Amino acid sequence: MSCKTLTAAAVVMLMFTAGCSVFERVVYRPDINQGNYLTAADVAKIHTGMTKQQVAYTLGTSMMKDPFGSNTWYYIFRREPGHEAVSQQTLTLTFNSSDILTHIDNKPTLEGPSTSQ
Repeated sequence: MSCKTLTAAAVVMLMFTAGCSVFERVVYRPDINQGNYLTAADVAKIHTGMTKQQVAYTLGTSMMKDPFGSNTWYYIFRREPGHEAVSQQTLTLTFNSSDILTHIDNKPTLEGPSTSQ
């Protein structure tokens, strides 16, 4: 009897350790947020015709700048929730040679204030 119990316990332990993917949702995975967190209200504050200093004052410093010049700024926010799909928000701002904002590209477009935090 004891041998059967020991064998059954070994089989159960083997199933638990070999099948960890079954219990993936049980394992805690922290949310990972990286970059410039912007809300729709933040993006609504900027408009074409603003200077680089005004944009930097409103949104803060950008995550990246164009490596071949300083006329394009990238505000990137990447969210990786524990057990959900990764999402990324990219705001691209283009300035002319006089440091005036000429183009705003917001992908994907932010929609209203976020209820999850």
